[in-house]
Formats: sequence, C-alpha cells, structure tokens
Amino acid sequence: MITTAEVISETSETVYHVQKGPDGTIVDINDFSLWYGEKQALFNNTIEVEKGLVTALIGPSGCGKSTLLRSLNRMNDLIDRLSITGQIRLDGVNIFEKDVDVISLRKRMGMVFQKPNPFPMSIADNVAYPLRVDGIRDRNVLAETVERSLKGAALWDEVKDRLKENALGLSGGQQQRLCIARAISAKPEVLLMDEPCSALDPLATIKIEDLINELKGRFSIIIVTHNMQQAARVSDNTAFMYLGEIIEYGQTDTIFTNPMSIKTQDYVTGRFG
Repeated sequence: MITTAEVISETSETVYHVQKGPDGTIVDINDFSLWYGEKQALFNNTIEVEKGLVTALIGPSGCGKSTLLRSLNRMNDLIDRLSITGQIRLDGVNIFEKDVDVISLRKRMGMVFQKPNPFPMSIADNVAYPLRVDGIRDRNVLAETVERSLKGAALWDEVKDRLKENALGLSGGQQQRLCIARAISAKPEVLLMDEPCSALDPLATIKIEDLINELKGRFSIIIVTHNMQQAARVSDNTAFMYLGEIIEYGQTDTIFTNPMSIKTQDYVTGRFG
C-alpha cells in the first residue's frame, strides 16, 4: 500500500510530501553537495527515492538535474577536479565508499541518455552486450536475454525478424527503446533516464512514456525531464530543483496542483523557467 509522508529535512529547507512505496527506500541521498573545481553545482540535497516507483527531477535548465542524476551511478567521477560532500546510499550502502566497485554499481543503476546511443552492431548484439562484457557466452542465455529485454522494451514485435541487422538502421524512437532494452538486460535495480524523449517526435515519445509505465514496479525509475507534462504523466513523485538545490519533493499530483513552496508554484505555473 502506498502512503504519504510529510516531513521537513533536518539538513535543508526542502519540503517533503512524497508517496511511500510498499517496498521502502532504494536510493537515499543525504546532504549531498558537489563542486566542479571552485564552482558549486549541488547544494545539500536530501531525498529518499522509493523502490518500484517513478521519480521525476524537474527544474529550469542548468539547475543541476542531470548532475544529480549522473552522481547516482558516479558518472561524474570522470570529470577533473570534482569534489563532493554528503552521501548517496543504494540499498543502505554509500556508493562513494572506497571499496565500492564502480562497474558493478553502474550495472545496478542502468542509464538511458538524452540521445539514443546504440552501438554500431546488430540489434541482438546491442542487447546482449552487457552480458558479453561479463563473460557470458552461452547462446541460449544470450538469446533468451535478448528476447526478454526487447519484449520488456516493447520492441520485440518490431524487430524480431531483424535481429542481425545493424541497430543504426532503426528509427530514433526504436533506437531509444533498444537502448532501454540494453540497459535492462543486465537486470539493474534502478533505471536512470536523462531526458530520454527530448530528441524524439511526439509519437515516439508516447511509446517511451507507455514503456516507463510498463517498467514501473519491476524497476525503480528516476527520470530527468524538461517537460512538466511528461513528469505529470509518468511519475509518482517529483522533485523540483532550482540553482542546484531540491526545493520541494512530493507526490506528483500535489507538486503540480497544490505545491507547498512558492518557488515550486512559480515554476509549474510558468512564471519562470
């Protein structure tokens, strides 16, 4: 049963009124700040992401949405002079501990990027790639994974007779669903999506949104979107970010119809952004 919790964070002024999932918290972001050299990009962010639900990150361009998302699987580690304070915990374990294997972490947190990025290889090989990297060579296991993942990404019926064809021949929307299939083939716990529809046409966008609704429950999904209507359609909880800080984090319906923060209200009503 989904319940509601209303609290004020002890470490910031963030307003909380979120849907609590039946299986508890999967990602716990605690007083998390981030700097690029001398420039601070994230400020004392604290939220709990519920297992099996869809959580949206919204806010104006440059507010830190993608930076926070990429911190969740430590993609920002590749940036020079990066520094952080605070913690991000996955299933209770701080992902920044020295003994955390980053490759294993990224398998547990699959990533779908803004633009489709299929590899220049066959459709089947794209989906099977994470397994091959792990050394799995059993043809039956690979074939079963390819079919299961493509069905999970609502793409199987469209490509089942084209599995040996180059993935670059697919349409943009099909390529993005292929990337989702590749991401879920490794059975991640969390699926991170960074504006997955921004490069797609409206029909392809609808298919991705339908897919998100189908994947909810099997995966915990965190999506960055610049499209507030999309956030309203697909997410259970929404976090509004402004100038690197989460201002309000709550049930999506409430965020868009009765936000508690004036800043949130100004943004969702179009006064700025």
